Amino acid sequence: MPETIYLPPRLATAADLDVLVRHRVHMFADMGFTRDDGFAALAQASAAWLAGALADGRYMGWLIAPAAAPDTVAAGAGMLLHDWPPGIRDAGTARAYILNVYTEREHRGNGLATIATRAAIDEARRRGIRVVSLHASDEGRTIYERLGFEETNEMRLLLDQA
Repeated sequence: MPETIYLPPRLATAADLDVLVRHRVHMFADMGFTRDDGFAALAQASAAWLAGALADGRYMGWLIAPAAAPDTVAAGAGMLLHDWPPGIRDAGTARAYILNVYTEREHRGNGLATIATRAAIDEARRRGIRVVSLHASDEGRTIYERLGFEETNEMRLLLDQA
């Protein structure tokens, strides 16, 4: 079978909303969540949030397509830009959070998640952002470690909704 050639990552637009939502839902499915965990609600809420965040520039996404099928998205990654108070290690007030890294099953093993994530890192660097964070799935952890990400001491509390 011939090797698939991929186009360089391109910026996602509002026209890519369906792909962005599908990747987000499939990402959670691949991490072991089930349809009982609210995929329909996730898709609906994600579509609304992504549409607004794309429009106002808080969210950027990079999508990769096979050269032979440029209208087909094989993989992607997103980056949320957000404000953060200055800290000891970084006096800047902008941070980047990488999310929605996903590769379609038939395109896995070709380094696309690395390429898409690197595109986000490069954009953060271009903007002068010093701190880039993400949450890694078990499958993605080695990719992010190879890119230089390190574990931190972040903790989380999920509050019950009354």
